[in-house]
Amino acid sequence: MDMNASVSKDATDVTPAASIFGTRAWRILRNGLLAVVGTVFVLWLVLFVTKGRFLKHPFESIASRMAGRDVRVGGAFQLYFAPLKIKFYAEGLSVANPAWATRPYLFQARTIDTRIAPLSLLFGKTRVYWLDLAGGAADLEWNAGHSANSWTFADTGGKPFELPRIDRATVAGTHVRYADPRTRLLADLAIDTVTAIDKKIGKAVGLHGTGRIRDTPFRLVAQLMSPDATLDRGENKLVARAWAANNVIDVAGTLPTATDIEDVPLQTRARGRNLAELLGIIGVALPNTRDYSLRAQLVKHGADYRFTRLAGRFGDSDLAGRLTIINGERLRLQSELTTRQLDIIDAAPFIGYNPDIVAAKGAVAAAAATGAAPQRLLPDAALPVAALQRFDAGLHWTIRDIKSRNVPISYVDLTLALDRGRLALSPLTFSMARGNVASDLIFDTRSRPALDSYDIRLSPTPMGRLLAGYGVDESGTTGTIKGRLQLTGRGDTIHDSLASAIGRVAFIMPHGSFWTRNAQLSELDIGTFVQKMFEHKLKEPVQINCGLIAFTVRDGIAAADPIIIDTKKNVILGRGGLSFKNENLDLAFRADGKQFSLFSAQSPVGLEGYFAKPRIDVISPELLGRAGGGLGLGAIASPLAAILAFVDIGDAKSAACGPILAGAHAQAMRTTKGKPRDDVGNGTTAKSESGKESTADRKKQRKKFLGIF
Repeated sequence: MDMNASVSKDATDVTPAASIFGTRAWRILRNGLLAVVGTVFVLWLVLFVTKGRFLKHPFESIASRMAGRDVRVGGAFQLYFAPLKIKFYAEGLSVANPAWATRPYLFQARTIDTRIAPLSLLFGKTRVYWLDLAGGAADLEWNAGHSANSWTFADTGGKPFELPRIDRATVAGTHVRYADPRTRLLADLAIDTVTAIDKKIGKAVGLHGTGRIRDTPFRLVAQLMSPDATLDRGENKLVARAWAANNVIDVAGTLPTATDIEDVPLQTRARGRNLAELLGIIGVALPNTRDYSLRAQLVKHGADYRFTRLAGRFGDSDLAGRLTIINGERLRLQSELTTRQLDIIDAAPFIGYNPDIVAAKGAVAAAAATGAAPQRLLPDAALPVAALQRFDAGLHWTIRDIKSRNVPISYVDLTLALDRGRLALSPLTFSMARGNVASDLIFDTRSRPALDSYDIRLSPTPMGRLLAGYGVDESGTTGTIKGRLQLTGRGDTIHDSLASAIGRVAFIMPHGSFWTRNAQLSELDIGTFVQKMFEHKLKEPVQINCGLIAFTVRDGIAAADPIIIDTKKNVILGRGGLSFKNENLDLAFRADGKQFSLFSAQSPVGLEGYFAKPRIDVISPELLGRAGGGLGLGAIASPLAAILAFVDIGDAKSAACGPILAGAHAQAMRTTKGKPRDDVGNGTTAKSESGKESTADRKKQRKKFLGIF
């Protein structure tokens, strides 16, 4: 009984399940599945037999709608399963560019043959088993507003097109063109033939080509050093070198993708014959330099190109810091720089000199090379007005020491601001001979010609240290000097602005001593000059009570206003002036004794010539006249009478130091008894100092200066 019951129960359990396959519903489902499979097989068979050639126009229509632009196949077309992978083959494939682009096609290929994983198309991560591409050409462009590019399609939500994963590839004869109107960059590059098997390329992928950035052509060679990782969508080690405007630029780094450099640190190095040529590529005006070599880390962030860890040299000077180039509405440079030692020759371009000429031939030759007349110092190199109005800049530069033979300068601190053509070096401070110089220099090219102002202030500085390179003995000189130069003029060169300048120059000497070692300054012998001032060979320092060397400047002509130095034994007076127009010097100095002297030439010492080549005239007409008078007296009376022509009765009037130390004009000068002085200049010069080069005029004026005594 029990056994029969068990058998009966098993039979009951099997019967319903078996009966399902015999039902009408099952037959419908089965027939439907067979129909689908049959249909798919028929479609597969049709595609396999026809190679899908009839799908050419539907493909063009669907692809064009999805891309938002025309997609065309100019020649043969195949799209089918072979046997389970999708095969796509096309000749003359082209994808159009947006209407704003300068070229009609984003992409063209002579032939393209691929095998694609079917399921990868359903899950949005396309996988290409292998790709053969021949004669490819891509045109990548940004629009003028930099708000759209040619490789972003309508169906991506604004995201750039991404390359699919490719397991095996052969790419030959491929060219890429890249254009960015905002940075004015155009590159036309050829990619070397690439062969990859099983995601392994086995060697670096190279590219080379030419281009133009702004108005400068360049040549580029680059290599993708880790192409295998690139195929796996991993790291991309890139090494590139470019040649442009006599510069060589190297770039190396690891990219997240083959074309993405945003926020990626890249190691850069640039070297060349002139740093101005490098920055000139992007339209930035910079003084010329000698050969340079710089390295830095570059990070592109939006419109900013940030160069950090900057280090290197230009000429014989070092440079470090950081620089940011901002490609906004206006190009702007923002930088923080430091220099341990700046060679004075490398500083020559800051005032318009060619440093190579300065190093080889000197400042006079460098000035002449700018267009200045022979024997001139002020350069005629014009400000790059157009360039200064194209970009803005901010710079803070500190220099610890300047290598100079004669002038001890150190601890330079410069703040530069360039705003739409107005260049301000303010403040510019530095230490000089244990003194400090503070200045504000402004060149405003928005006015035509440029409106230029110079305000230079020298704090009390030891003369022994300041003039040590010019023959002044530090151990015997305790005097100090302070001064100020305030000039305003118009011109696009330093020479032109000073040649039209108005203002005042004044140097004040408080109480102290002064001693020379009779050394040479150019061809001007300071020792001889001072000795002639005091009419005997110096055996001890000159004791200075107070002194003022001041000039009033009108239309580029500086007239003594006044020159007066009161010493323990003498009063030194000066008359004459100098010209910024032709750099002519025409000054006369005389030391009047405060005590009786049996023998004194009482003859002025002339300082004439040019800024670049001053000279002393110690044989003045007054001395010759006095000598002639002495000879006459000796002939008529006796030899002893001849000495009377050289007697100094010692009637020099001591100067009140108050107006002198205040830097007052000549009319404010007083004697120690409070009386106005009538022996100092009043800030006027004769007509011959108007800038003319007439030798006769200079001689006539020289006689007038020297004859007033």
